[in-house]
Amino acid sequence: MTKKSVNIRDVAKRAGVSVATASRALNGKRVVNAQTRERILTVIEELGFTPSMAARRLSLGRTLTVGVIVSFLTRPQAAERLRGVDAVLTDSDFDLVIYNVESAQKRDHYLATLAHSQRTDGLLVISLPPPAEYAGALRASPVPIVFIDVHVPSIEASPRVIGDDLTGGALAARHLIELGHRAIGFIGDAAENPFGFTSSRDRQRGLAGELNAVGLALRPEWIGLGAHGRYEARDLARRMLATAGRPTAIFAASDTQALGVIAAAHERGLRLPEDLSVIGYDDVEAADYVGLTTIRQQLFESGRRGAEMLLAEIETRSDPAPVARLSPELVLRGTTGPPRERRA
Repeated sequence: MTKKSVNIRDVAKRAGVSVATASRALNGKRVVNAQTRERILTVIEELGFTPSMAARRLSLGRTLTVGVIVSFLTRPQAAERLRGVDAVLTDSDFDLVIYNVESAQKRDHYLATLAHSQRTDGLLVISLPPPAEYAGALRASPVPIVFIDVHVPSIEASPRVIGDDLTGGALAARHLIELGHRAIGFIGDAAENPFGFTSSRDRQRGLAGELNAVGLALRPEWIGLGAHGRYEARDLARRMLATAGRPTAIFAASDTQALGVIAAAHERGLRLPEDLSVIGYDDVEAADYVGLTTIRQQLFESGRRGAEMLLAEIETRSDPAPVARLSPELVLRGTTGPPRERRA
């Protein structure tokens, strides 16, 4: 004969309380006084009771699931943000479900269905600006939504964690100018993209604004824009470095693109930083490995803060919506230095 499994009724009977009280104690409800809770927890341990997750979800009226809608999951920027999210959820009751988006149609599908379904208790949207026509429906969503690294006016009334790409671009420019560079190039993403990404554009604007402030210009022939990727950036840098009047420094809109610039420099026999300075953006793990000077945008911290904000929103919706702002930082390594003429 199989041994009868222990259930919440057995716990309640042994502890001398109602099933509802035992369930509240198990779920951490504060309405149960400390002495009663301690007695119930002792009985749970004595009986070896393991609560059913399905029953726990039912008693709480929740799915105990957090959904993350993220673009291009395999990119190091996304992976690092997800590490921050996971660090918070690991110590919570919530499971993490990731929805990877690589097309605008898939983004729209997830936003339309998940925000108004009972499949999740909350949503994190990472680096995916929603279409403007979705703004009203997302604000009215019964599911709390927190945006990370999304910079569009339509979500300004929503909880969000944001960096400052304009300041980051200016930091990169200031560093290169202080080293003595006057011929500075930029490698970034194509201006038009189906997702409406803004980070590369804003980093370029920050660079150009700082150059203009000291009487310098970002010359058209020193701007290379294309699809995001290391090999695409390498090809853009090849063309830029093949000209007679090549720049003495290149700012790349991401560390991934900076690695492509470094590859192109090596192909031409250029030494870093003696012949060419390169600075990236993000501070992913590979940046430290290759000694890349970069702008740190606190990827892990943005994921961590976003997850904490979402758990708080699941408990109690905020009004007004909270905003966490993370400042970029210059990380000095070995790929930037004074231009050759300054060294001489």
